Amino acid sequence: MVLPILVGLFLSLGVYAQQVTVKGHVKDTTGEPVIGANIIIKGATTGTITDFDGNFTLNAAKDAILSISFVGYKPIEVKAAPSVTVILEDDSQVLNDVVVIGYGSVKKSDLSGSVVAIKAEDMNRGAVTSPQELIQGKVPGLFVAPGDGSPGAGSTLRIRGGASLNASNDPLIVIDGVPTSNDAAPGTPNALATINPNDIETFTVLKDASATAIYGSRASNGVIIITTKKGSQDRVKISYSGSFTVKDAYQRVPTLNADQFREVLVNQYEGTSQENTINDILNKYPNQSTNWQDAIYQTGLSTDQNIAISGKTGILPYRVSLGYNNERGTLKTSTYERYTAAINLNPKFFKEHLSVDINVKGTINKNRFADSGAVGAAAFFDPTKPMYTESGNYHGYWNWSEVPGAVQSVATYNPLSLLYDKDNNGKTNRSLGNIQLDYKIHGLEDLHANLNLGYDIAQTTGRNFVLPGSIQSVQDTNFPSLGGGNTWNNLRRNHLLDFYMNYTKDITSIKSHIDVMAGYSWQHFYYANHDITYSNPTDGSEGDKEGYVYDQGEGRYIRKDHRRIPYENYLISFFGRLNYNFMGRYLLTATLRRDGSSRFSQNNRWGLFPSAALAWTVSDEAFMEATKDVLSKLKLRIGYGVTGQQEIGDYQYLTTYSFSTNPNNTYLGTTLLKPNGYSPDLKWEQTATYNFAIDFGFLNNRINGSLEYYQKHTKDLLNTVSAPAGTNFTNQITANVGEMKNKGVEFNINAMAIQSKDFSWNLGYNVTWNDSKIIKLTANYNPEYQGINAGTNQKHQINQKPNTFYLFQQVYDKNGKPIQNAFVDRNGDGNITEADRYLTGKSPMAKVFMGLSSEFTYRNWDLGFNLRANFGNYVFNALAAGNSTTNNYGGKGFLVNYYEGIYKTGFTKINSTEQGASDLFLENASFLKMDNITLGYSFKKLFTNRLSGRISASVQNVFTITKYSGLDPEVSAIDGNMWPRPRVFNVGINLNF
Repeated sequence: MVLPILVGLFLSLGVYAQQVTVKGHVKDTTGEPVIGANIIIKGATTGTITDFDGNFTLNAAKDAILSISFVGYKPIEVKAAPSVTVILEDDSQVLNDVVVIGYGSVKKSDLSGSVVAIKAEDMNRGAVTSPQELIQGKVPGLFVAPGDGSPGAGSTLRIRGGASLNASNDPLIVIDGVPTSNDAAPGTPNALATINPNDIETFTVLKDASATAIYGSRASNGVIIITTKKGSQDRVKISYSGSFTVKDAYQRVPTLNADQFREVLVNQYEGTSQENTINDILNKYPNQSTNWQDAIYQTGLSTDQNIAISGKTGILPYRVSLGYNNERGTLKTSTYERYTAAINLNPKFFKEHLSVDINVKGTINKNRFADSGAVGAAAFFDPTKPMYTESGNYHGYWNWSEVPGAVQSVATYNPLSLLYDKDNNGKTNRSLGNIQLDYKIHGLEDLHANLNLGYDIAQTTGRNFVLPGSIQSVQDTNFPSLGGGNTWNNLRRNHLLDFYMNYTKDITSIKSHIDVMAGYSWQHFYYANHDITYSNPTDGSEGDKEGYVYDQGEGRYIRKDHRRIPYENYLISFFGRLNYNFMGRYLLTATLRRDGSSRFSQNNRWGLFPSAALAWTVSDEAFMEATKDVLSKLKLRIGYGVTGQQEIGDYQYLTTYSFSTNPNNTYLGTTLLKPNGYSPDLKWEQTATYNFAIDFGFLNNRINGSLEYYQKHTKDLLNTVSAPAGTNFTNQITANVGEMKNKGVEFNINAMAIQSKDFSWNLGYNVTWNDSKIIKLTANYNPEYQGINAGTNQKHQINQKPNTFYLFQQVYDKNGKPIQNAFVDRNGDGNITEADRYLTGKSPMAKVFMGLSSEFTYRNWDLGFNLRANFGNYVFNALAAGNSTTNNYGGKGFLVNYYEGIYKTGFTKINSTEQGASDLFLENASFLKMDNITLGYSFKKLFTNRLSGRISASVQNVFTITKYSGLDPEVSAIDGNMWPRPRVFNVGINLNF
């Protein structure tokens, strides 16, 4: 017994004798202590961190290796010893990250414009279908409004507010050097849905004109550059990612259930002349109770599977990826399917003087579209009626034709019939790619020649028909009971040629670095659509159909005037840029671009777009040395530039003709032509932008961020105006009229709040204040001008925000209750007319929007969430406005359900037209949302050292805090029939071999 104890004692003493107490000190190259540096014994899990003086103490084996690291510095390994002093060097890879800026790249430290780059590891996680979701809430000044709840729905993107009224406000999106069309092809819910989010390496957002002006004609609304992943590894690497998602359509429009509905109706019509009619309708199914909203929704299920192989074969680095996404939507009958493939090759030749980058992406999108009108139909369909009928009429779906005297032509269709009695689907095939050649001139290696040849081709086909025998087909006046619809065949082509020369040189004698670029760009856009309207198959025995001919081969009636309609336009550009760096801290960027667009006449075809930016890295000055340990970065930036806008459609400056849409307008069997309106003096809309900014960093950039002020002034607004009688072929034309200003402040801050051996906390916050105002809407300033209608209950007016709500002012009683059909007589004429509407000063645009992201890591675990908020945005609740009175029976023999707002308003009369446009229903739609929360576990090796990965679980659309009474405050200006966004539960796995 004694012997084992003695042996153990001697062994323990031997081990202890091999231990050493390491007392160390960590500092940077300036001699300042590094606080919070990680010291870990290599091959073990034990370690420590440095204190406020950069010191640490650690017990280690005598021959142990210590690994020392800290953010912003190169990691270093040293041998354990009683006394260790370590000097950490700045990590130039981190400090000088290269940022793509359009026709080239620049070191992040040399940026003078407003540019934000988001890498893959910093993007949003979770069930991401569309690329926009990756950066939602991440970039100050970038507003991302998600689409509705439909599968594959796209988002609305706005950079620093819109710069236009009638032209596009979408940013230009450039994918691997190819500027793309922003609009989605028919049948495609999202212009970016054809890009697999898993293939994206970085997003670069160019915000101010000094950064965007290099794209000139298409950059008024900012630029988003997407760079996809490339193959550069020396060994083969296989990556797999898979996710499985459940979507819960948990929201419902607040309407009455069957019992509440019966009670309100009985009380409303008791003792009236309509009492017996109402009772007859109700008593037909005395015990029926149907929740129509539950009937149209289902649990959405989806899966997303991706695999990528990258590596290097000889001189050929490559990456090949395949992706598959399948979604069953939350609205019954809706489905979405996407197949993606991408190939990237980037070899180098002639001793790396010639770099070749080849990108090819292909996508197949398939959609089965559900009729979103079923959402509103289900909310207000009579809850005392059954879903199905015993008579078997109309495919067995109950409709108001079952009630004698009901006028079905104006009654709402059965919501299930709206979904199942339609064949509405589309398919999009898209390919996007380019080959880019960069040649470093032999003997003059500072000079590069770059040629970029690219294309973006999409073809969409689809059909939208009602089924024979359905209630919709019965109501079809052209093809009674047969049903009809239309097909489309849409082709879009975008071809690109860019060529530029780039010269870079370090001139050490004058402490300068110059980067000069000049080039030429040619781009051709072609669009063609063939839309055919025809009936379902028939034998033609029904006789002639007005405006249609019977096609024996097709076995159906086809509209006489169907034609293939093509459009095309060209952009030709000359551009140049100078980047000048003096002494590493004084920066100048100047660009000039001249664009020619076929959308304008020869007199106005060309536009000139200059920009300039200055930056001063104050923190690199000698007088800032004393503050380096605290204030590690301080840069001042100022910029100015002009960008253009020509997204108005083609040929508007020409006199053109179109075929009449009236089938009766024919001569000798040929459809007549009619002249279109035209505007020969159309020219470029131009936006001038000023930008002032401060970039800062503390504690070796452990805390960093920026503060920016911008102002955008758009003149020669492309706007729809009235044409004087007799001067044109239409009463409204597009012309360059008006001015608008946009100004705002952006602030963002990122911090590594905690960093220790096992635990870290990263935090990011950004906030944007934006204000837009229309300055004028006529050639000359006219404060009396009545403005321009901008959609339902909205108006463009000078000294107001675009799309300001234009409503009637509600009158209230002494108790604060609204008085039905009573409004303020604002013009004092004793009558309530359209002239009594007023500009409320409120718009759908948020005054302030912000995002907060947080990520905690503990050893191999990570937990992150994203919050997003809007303040000062308003929504007109059209559902409430049209359904908040108990007097809803119009004598047509059918009933509709009530909005819960009837209990609040107390309205008992039939709504007037004005009541439907009352400011009573204009609501503050400010909100705070948790977009997602994700829990993950990462492993560096599983079964083998070659296998690493991560498993995760996430929830999206976690909660919303708002005072808005509708389903979702994040809707367009008018909330009338929104497909609600679901709550999404996702599990995923990533594997790397």
